[in-house]
Amino acid sequence: MKEREKFLPSNLFEGMTSVRAVLRAGELGISDRRIVEILYDTERAASRAKELGYLKRIAEDRGFLLTPCTKEEIGALTVGTSHGGIVARCTDRRPVFLEELSKENFPENGFYMMLDGIEDPYNFGYALRSIYAAGADGVLLPQRSWMNAAGVVCRASAGASELLPMYTAAPERAVDFFKEKGYKIVCADKRNSVGVYTADLRRPIFMIVGGEKRGIRASVLERADCIVRIDYGRAFSASLSAASAATILSFEILRQNQK
Repeated sequence: MKEREKFLPSNLFEGMTSVRAVLRAGELGISDRRIVEILYDTERAASRAKELGYLKRIAEDRGFLLTPCTKEEIGALTVGTSHGGIVARCTDRRPVFLEELSKENFPENGFYMMLDGIEDPYNFGYALRSIYAAGADGVLLPQRSWMNAAGVVCRASAGASELLPMYTAAPERAVDFFKEKGYKIVCADKRNSVGVYTADLRRPIFMIVGGEKRGIRASVLERADCIVRIDYGRAFSASLSAASAATILSFEILRQNQK
């Protein structure tokens, strides 16, 4: 049952890392998600006194409740086991459409990545963790993929999913948007490709990574300025996970753009 639950839409955020990410994203104006209620395990209250003290100090100002619960009540709500006895009920995060990227804060020399077709929320979260760590300015998602199972994704990404600016757009529209801004359009695929370590991945760059099952649609590939592949160290017919591919590509972009 718990395994199936990770795929259900959920705004229950587990653990202080996720809670802090939601709060920080709100402070920075990255997300409009709000905490409605913090539930905490009374048996762990003494060991989590510092975190609970912090939450009690800001609860009234941030407009959320603190509710004591039993270990069993917390366990019945959560999917994971690393929550430390603290979980948060949160509001939805409003999808930000790509056109809302204003001219004032749009980076001329930026790095954005689109994730198209990643279906597992853990894989999605792992990908976002790497993209954030590599310094991306934001992530694009197809409209049908907007942050389902947000709590699971946040936990898997160590909070990065809340701290990354995210925009939603059809892949073809996203490509046209970034082309108009002077960005290089790069797709990760095998057909007509060059090795990622020989490709020019200097900013400004818009990178598209597809899921393991469907890959990147032909209408997007034909718009690309460059298609890159990740070469293996031995014969291996399987694809890397989308999270692994996003990690390699993101950090190669970081490497090539180091001053």
